[in-house]
Amino acid sequence: MKLNKLLWVLLVAIFALSGCSEDEATDSLDSAGQNAASGINDASTSGLSGMAGSGYTGVSGNNAFLGPEFSDPNNPLSRSTIYFMLDSSEVQPDFIQVINAHAQYLVAHPNQKLTLEGHADERGSPEYNIALGDQRAKAVAGMMRTQGVSDGQLTLISYGEEKPAVFGSDESSYERNRRAELSYQR
Repeated sequence: MKLNKLLWVLLVAIFALSGCSEDEATDSLDSAGQNAASGINDASTSGLSGMAGSGYTGVSGNNAFLGPEFSDPNNPLSRSTIYFMLDSSEVQPDFIQVINAHAQYLVAHPNQKLTLEGHADERGSPEYNIALGDQRAKAVAGMMRTQGVSDGQLTLISYGEEKPAVFGSDESSYERNRRAELSYQR
């Protein structure tokens, strides 16, 4: 575990030295819950303390190749991160519309595949966090399946605490790391 953290620290140092700013790497949000780079307001996440309005992570990276509806901040398809409460895999009401929109898209595009990545914050044992990440991915997949998404369209992966969205050992960091990420496959 300590070796793993040392490797993460080294990777962060390498990125910092190569000129990658934190805003570029984490798609950071300002205190008003807006994407600092674009000024886009986020979906409500009022159930998460300190995370009000931070449901929008923007479509970049894995989902950037998709259609214009995935780039429209007013469209729930543009949101690709589902946040969870501490020690919970229960989908919060604020994210049901996002999951439903992605499910409808998948039903309308039966050849499209989606990877659901479950994540946890650093608290708890690695085994517990892998199991919790798996439960989070399964919770999102279960909601999608009830709307007609086929098993063949979904791939579930749990990273537990191994791929944090942000580094830090404070509640704000923990909230950003308790998540499921939706990544469409090309």
